[in-house]
Amino acid sequence: MTRRQIEKLEKERTLSVQCRKNGWTDVSGELEEYEKVLEEERKAEKMNLQKQLVKIHNGVRKFQRQLIDVKPTPELIERLKEIMSEVEISINALKEEERSCFEELLKEERVCRHEIAASEKKIENWSLVVKSDPKLPKAPSAKTKPWDRDLPAEIKALESFLQKTGGLHGGWDQFDHQAFLKVWTKHSGQPSYRKEAKLYLPGKTLEEIEQHEDWHQELICLQDRKREAIRRWKAGKQQDRQTRIQSQEEVEESEKREKDAKSQAERHKAEEEKREAARQLEEWREEKRKKQEQEEEQRLAEEIQKRRRAKEERRRQLEVKLTVEEQLRLKREDEEEQMRMRREEEQKEMHERRREAAKGIKRFNERDLHKVESRLQEKQLKEKEEEERHQRIAAKLKEKVDGHISRDPSRLTRPTKGWEERMKNIGPSGGGPVLQMFHRAVPSWRQGL
Repeated sequence: MTRRQIEKLEKERTLSVQCRKNGWTDVSGELEEYEKVLEEERKAEKMNLQKQLVKIHNGVRKFQRQLIDVKPTPELIERLKEIMSEVEISINALKEEERSCFEELLKEERVCRHEIAASEKKIENWSLVVKSDPKLPKAPSAKTKPWDRDLPAEIKALESFLQKTGGLHGGWDQFDHQAFLKVWTKHSGQPSYRKEAKLYLPGKTLEEIEQHEDWHQELICLQDRKREAIRRWKAGKQQDRQTRIQSQEEVEESEKREKDAKSQAERHKAEEEKREAARQLEEWREEKRKKQEQEEEQRLAEEIQKRRRAKEERRRQLEVKLTVEEQLRLKREDEEEQMRMRREEEQKEMHERRREAAKGIKRFNERDLHKVESRLQEKQLKEKEEEERHQRIAAKLKEKVDGHISRDPSRLTRPTKGWEERMKNIGPSGGGPVLQMFHRAVPSWRQGL
């Protein structure tokens, strides 16, 4: 059942309050008692369903606990099979019980629907006169007339009014009309009801509510006239109505007997189907048990074969591991031997380089020593020459100071004695011998390039 249908039914329950206000206390009491009975049945069914669900849940939890940190043994497998069978039986029993309950509810719903339809027909027959049944015996003085010829003018006016204005609800939805009636009755038809009616009817405007109020007042007036006319009309038609109702009840009774017979046949058929389903279920369980035994045997054989393959694989891996370790050991020894030989060669090369370096250092030291000695000799020679030159200059100056100097203007353009002496000692430019030209030492790795 959807939420909208539930809200619809809850809204219909508010009619009980209106029934009390209209004086229908017997109908209201019956509805309340029936509602209490239904509420108790729902609570009992809910508790029963909860107990069954708890039982199934405990069975599943027990099955899960049996699977935690255990080894597959035949006893464990049997115990698990028993637990699974118990859970399966509980689930199937719950399904079967719910199915039967739903079937009963559907049957009750069909019966209620038929009873409501019959009641509606009966109510229509109270307010309207239908054509006479051809099966019923006719009075000799009765004549065939149109159905509305004998009706009072008040009934015709009401029917015409309802046809023109949209039926019993004035063109409104049934629930909107009931909400309007509830508020209008609460305020006894006073204009103050419109604000509250606007809250109950958000989809309607004030103008529509006022129009519906006018329509409702007109309907009440016509219904009052109709009831007054019906009271007058019923006195003459009471016998015909009783005959028609009796014949209708006989037809309904015959239909009810036929429905009971059909229901009994359906119940018998359902029991047969239930027994057949139980037999098929038992066959399926036996077949499932055999299949599980075969699967268990196959699983054990596969487990043994798997362990053998695992053992063989471990042995092969151990052999491969030993072979790899031996190869690694030999490889390590070869690498160590090569490293030792390489270190010896490097040490030999290092000794040879040190020896060559010592020879080169000794040769460079001797060359540097020779250069230093030659430079010292040159320096001493220059100092000696400088000292002799100073002595000569001092002697010449002494001679010049002591002699008589005559005036000679041409002396300004002639070279001086000092210059002449100097030119004698130095000689022409670039004509002297080159003793030695010093250069930087050439590295050993660049020699011969």
